[in-house]
Amino acid sequence: MLKKLVRGIFFIIGIIIGYFISELLLTIPQIESLSYLSSTVGMVIFVIVISFLFGLIFYIFSPNIYKGIANLIEYIEKSMQKMSITEILYGTFGAVIALILMTFIAEPINSVPKVGPIILILLNVLAAVIGAEIMIKKKDDITALLLNFKKPAIKEKKAKESGKDSIKGIPKVLDTSVIIDGRIFDICETGFIEGPLVIPNFVLDELRHISDSSDSLKRNRGRRGLDILNKIQKELSIETQIVDDDFPKIAEVDAKLLKLAQKMDGKVITNDYNLNKVAEFQGVPVLNINELSNAIKPVVLPGEEMRIDIVKDGKESSQGVAYLEDGTMIVVEGGRKYIGQTTDVMVTSVLQTAAGRMIFAKPKEN
Repeated sequence: MLKKLVRGIFFIIGIIIGYFISELLLTIPQIESLSYLSSTVGMVIFVIVISFLFGLIFYIFSPNIYKGIANLIEYIEKSMQKMSITEILYGTFGAVIALILMTFIAEPINSVPKVGPIILILLNVLAAVIGAEIMIKKKDDITALLLNFKKPAIKEKKAKESGKDSIKGIPKVLDTSVIIDGRIFDICETGFIEGPLVIPNFVLDELRHISDSSDSLKRNRGRRGLDILNKIQKELSIETQIVDDDFPKIAEVDAKLLKLAQKMDGKVITNDYNLNKVAEFQGVPVLNINELSNAIKPVVLPGEEMRIDIVKDGKESSQGVAYLEDGTMIVVEGGRKYIGQTTDVMVTSVLQTAAGRMIFAKPKEN
């Protein structure tokens, strides 16, 4: 029903446009001199035919026109949803200023015959878009400039009233992998990391996407990440912030994280080795959970003795392998014959790798 109504409206619009065009055509000497237009009946038939022809053209192409308008409205609506109220207000203000300036600058163009008004309209639209874009991109600078105009006494009073609230730590931006890992909750619980913890909305979206995956392993990981976030918010006193900042031109979540950390002058908390390296290259501070885990493992020096349970054989034929409680691997030379036994060993060397710490030992001589 709506489509039929729209097509009818476009048909009427086409007839009206056709009528004005036919009137314009009749003013052309070459057309006016045609013999069949010398009578009133001929002129009326000419106007009716042209009007009906344009009405028919608009009727035929109305679905495409309607679809184009609908797509334009949908695009504008999606763009508006991504923008905050502040950005909309700044953009509107910038467009109004640009239109006012263009009224004075481009007024002479309006006097150009026929094409002048059309050019003026196009220039106004272009000026409004540019003005809105400039104001949106510079909103932070403009806000800071306006705030600097306040009286020093008012600033001082506000600073005193805010007191402790104005003292905040460096923002810590959490990535998806460290949330799913879960150890961040235990670290925050001990008090070694201060807030605020920043959880971007695009990370939440990625967690929701993972938790809705058809793969059961991914689904469980995603739900574990959401559970960890709920525990952090409900059980810990540390400040958490969910931010809406997004960077539509950047596709990858890791790149968005680094951009957000740069914008907030914060740090990224992760256990992703690749993200760590990219962050170092871009100069973004990183707190790597895996590096922290390796750093707090017990220090073992060559010559120390320990009692371990050798659980399996190693890569070499005579080696045995054991593990400490924190997961550190101990390779025992000549320990294969002690598999399944508790044995006293002596540390011969310690190797620190990217994957963690590895200890080499040999059975203690009785």
